[in-house]
Amino acid sequence: MILNQFYVDNLIKTALLEDINYVDITTDYLIPEDQENEAKFLAKADGVLCGIEVALRVFTLIQPDFQYEVFIHDGEEVKKGDIIAKIKGKTRTILKGERTALNLLQHMSGISSMTNRIVKIVEGTNASIADTRKTLPGMRPLQKYAVTVGGGKNHRFNLSDAAMLKDNHVDAGGGITNAVTKLRTKLGHMAKVELEVRTLDELREALSVDVDVIMLDNMDNDTMREAVKIADGKALLEASGGITEETIRGVAETGVDIISIGALTHSVKAFDISLKII
Repeated sequence: MILNQFYVDNLIKTALLEDINYVDITTDYLIPEDQENEAKFLAKADGVLCGIEVALRVFTLIQPDFQYEVFIHDGEEVKKGDIIAKIKGKTRTILKGERTALNLLQHMSGISSMTNRIVKIVEGTNASIADTRKTLPGMRPLQKYAVTVGGGKNHRFNLSDAAMLKDNHVDAGGGITNAVTKLRTKLGHMAKVELEVRTLDELREALSVDVDVIMLDNMDNDTMREAVKIADGKALLEASGGITEETIRGVAETGVDIISIGALTHSVKAFDISLKII
């Protein structure tokens, strides 16, 4: 996945405006305008780095001639005590951008690190790890980028990417067959359809209509194993619902194709990184 620079810049500008407002009454009143310093980003945990270029962009948007040197890049493993990057510029720039840069870098690295742990847990199985739309408003591209950096795959980005019938769509649309049939009459030939099922009977009905992906919602491992046999490769099977790092290996071993995990983006722990003036 490639991040759009316009999106990144707009997000950072919004974040800086939110944080600085019209003046930093600590930095602007204390630090001379021409004072310069160096600083370093320091890892305080082990994981997979993500977001260093985004973090550095915070400073170059404030001060275009800001200087930096990167030692560890996105997707690379980082160890506690590693120096990720060194920066040099006006002290006011460093202090004003510090929190925004760290917030982005810590959050994105938290997502990439958690994703990478889970991807390693399911190694040797058929399952791919995917994110969901359970993202923070305005942060979706950064969060989904971080998932790919950690070795995961992106589910749909928005409601126009693909059709996805959840339980409420099916119930409101008159049942599986009726809902899918109605939908297919209006969709273009490029659009894929995913359908959520809750039982094996619903799975059988889903296989009889024109769907590309079937989501197995909150099924136990034995039921999913049976679902894989019934589907027999006729559609991709996605497991979802309440899956954790502790339970995911068992889910992967059922033979499903995809495991989607909302926790990758909606409740991930920030990765511990500090920024220290040298």
